[in-house]
Amino acid sequence: MNARTQVFEMALEGRQVEEAVSSLFHTLLFHRTLGKFHYKQEGNYCVGTVGYEDADCDFVDLTYVRCSSGDIKKIVHKEATAFSECLRSQERETQGQARSGHISLTFYQIKKARWPFPSESIPWEVWNLRMEIMTLASEIERQLYREKVGELLAEKILYIAESMNRPSYVPKMPNQPELDLIFDTSFADIQPYLFKISYGTSPPSTSMGTTVRRLLKDTLSI
Repeated sequence: MNARTQVFEMALEGRQVEEAVSSLFHTLLFHRTLGKFHYKQEGNYCVGTVGYEDADCDFVDLTYVRCSSGDIKKIVHKEATAFSECLRSQERETQGQARSGHISLTFYQIKKARWPFPSESIPWEVWNLRMEIMTLASEIERQLYREKVGELLAEKILYIAESMNRPSYVPKMPNQPELDLIFDTSFADIQPYLFKISYGTSPPSTSMGTTVRRLLKDTLSI
């Protein structure tokens, strides 16, 4: 199976990274989460509702919708914060030199294998965020860029919503014994498709640097 893959590239201030990652990953998870399944008997079940709430950003002009589940908020916050701290610590170690990194949200299903072989995790959708930390010289630049990043994230959130409404592969609904091969059943109030978050850092690429300079030029010329 070839996983559907999407890549977003962004240049951000260090303090904006956690909120940018959270807004995009929460949007994705909101669309890839169902209510809790309640089985009465095999083949007969009902699906609970998914609670949602507005989330306001502190360093970006953006409000987005996310699942209100406390457990999923903790997971996203933990991974997004760790990625942000990793990028910012790399920037300090290189004395302010720009640093870039990537963080991915992967949806997958589990394929059981015959004994003695282990089960296999098969990705079916992968969302990659490539981000570079940048430093702005003044409060005026920071305010302008705060607004620009909000616009960029809003565009990407709209793109995600439109993508989710197009026909695309998702694992077929399993029967009860195979439910945990498709969904994460560990949450008390919701049931997202199985997912994992991973990240890493790397030197900034030439193309990314060009994108950063163009974005800065466009923003500061407003």
